[in-house]
Amino acid sequence: MGKLDGKVAFITGAARGQGRSHALELAKEGADIIAVDACRQIDTVPYSTATPDDLAETVRQVEALDRRILASEVDIRDFDGLKRAADDGVAALGRIDIVLANAGISTMAPTLEMTDEMWTTMIDVNLTGQWRTVKAAVPHIVAGGRGGSVVLTSSLAALWANENIAHYSAAKAGLVGFMRVLAKELAPESIRVNTVHPTTVATDMILNDATYRLFRPDLENPTLEDFNEAARTLNALPIPAIESVDISNAILYLVSDDGRYVTGTQHVVDAGGRL
Repeated sequence: MGKLDGKVAFITGAARGQGRSHALELAKEGADIIAVDACRQIDTVPYSTATPDDLAETVRQVEALDRRILASEVDIRDFDGLKRAADDGVAALGRIDIVLANAGISTMAPTLEMTDEMWTTMIDVNLTGQWRTVKAAVPHIVAGGRGGSVVLTSSLAALWANENIAHYSAAKAGLVGFMRVLAKELAPESIRVNTVHPTTVATDMILNDATYRLFRPDLENPTLEDFNEAARTLNALPIPAIESVDISNAILYLVSDDGRYVTGTQHVVDAGGRL
């Protein structure tokens, strides 16, 4: 018996990284998955974003666990696309019990030098896109009348300031206020809402040349090891970054009956980064 037997999870950013990890860990506990990802390059993002092949690999791995999955290529800035994905998922899988608003992007620039497009795209994806995700998918939890859980992926950057990510920090901090209001509004429906706040996670969003240069501006062509050396200074525990599964495990606690009375909270997984 899995902790999520019979449940269905709607997950954005599911093609790779944390989103794929969440899909797999929830599937291992019995959940079926509605997977969403844009699967195209976003102009302001300095690293390669997920592809259709990445999303297909998520489908393959979930199906290998003998769970059902319905995948859609949808940008979370597209409310109509999100609603179709949610509606089609319920038609195919019968329900939605869990919503993981996980999709997000990272770009870096000094506040006074970033372009209007960089700021606007960041807020539209990392904050407004989460609202669109909730608006499209959570009504299906309400309609089910069984309660459920919503987790918004925020960041340690919402709680701890670093240079060159004002737009990212603003979006991730905005999710905390959004979460608190939503938790109050949905509590009468027995729907719990929380944020999760990772430190640096070893995914494609972080493991790329743009991030290496941000962490090591003293080097012309920094490597992964150069990045690791700098990243270790951010965490109290002696590691440069945590793994996606560490966040998946935290989310599993929040969405299962293990966390049945946990709502309105900021769940931090930061390797001691705030100490």
